[in-house]
Parts: sequence; C-alpha cells; structure tokens
Amino acid sequence: LQYQYPNKTISQYGISQGLLIGGNLAILVSLLGSSSEIDYRDKILFLEDVGEYLYAIDRMLWTLKRAGKLAHLKGLIVGGFTELKDFDPPFGQTVEEMVLEKVKEYGYPVCFGFPAGHISNNQALIFGRQALLQVNEQEIRLS
Repeated sequence: LQYQYPNKTISQYGISQGLLIGGNLAILVSLLGSSSEIDYRDKILFLEDVGEYLYAIDRMLWTLKRAGKLAHLKGLIVGGFTELKDFDPPFGQTVEEMVLEKVKEYGYPVCFGFPAGHISNNQALIFGRQALLQVNEQEIRLS
C-alpha cells in the first residue's frame, strides 16, 4: 500500500522506517501494563479516536508520554479524531497542538490528517509491516 496526500498542517518533517503499529488511542492506553500491551520501541505509531472529550485526549497522550511510549518511536501518524467534545470554557488546544506538545523533543516525523480512523474515507493500514514515512512541507507519504 502506498499513500500520498498534501500536508495541510504543522508537522515534524523527516523520513523514517519501522514497523507500523497503533490504533485507537483510548484502547492503546487501556492496554498499558497488561499482557496485551504492545511494544512501541522503534515503531511508527498510528493514532485515531472518536467521540472523546479534548481533555481526555490530552490526558491519554500524557499517559503515553509518561509511560515512555512516545520517546523511542520512529514516527507518528495521526489519523481521524472525530466527533470530539469540549466544555465551556473550551479546553483551548487542538489535537495537533496536544500531540506536538508531547513529542516536539523527539525529532521523529509526525503527520496529521492521515485518511484512516472513524472517517468516511477510511484507508487500510497493515499493522506489523515495515513502513516508510516521509513528511515534508508539501506532502506526506507512507509506503
């Protein structure tokens, strides 16, 4: 599978290669410390979620960071975060801002808007396969 789409948001640029892992953020966080926890080291992580409050997404991202799961990735792909909920007053950060806050120190490529997750144009990803992630100012490629 090969994907290429325009980069329409702030990203961390770069090229990396590693096994593709990931899925729903809430489920991945719920698996931490269990026998079903996945190995994040040297992997390209895909994240998506649906129907969560913005504060809960922030908390789950902090949980992954504090557990050391974001520190040794090869790359991060953020897909559909849909049907998000907020309070009044608003949380004050977008998903993109939350993610970049947690991973800015690591230097691996990070992209947003990947066409996968709980969205109508849900593209297939094959977890457990080697992937090449290329993120630059103009486009994002995953092969």
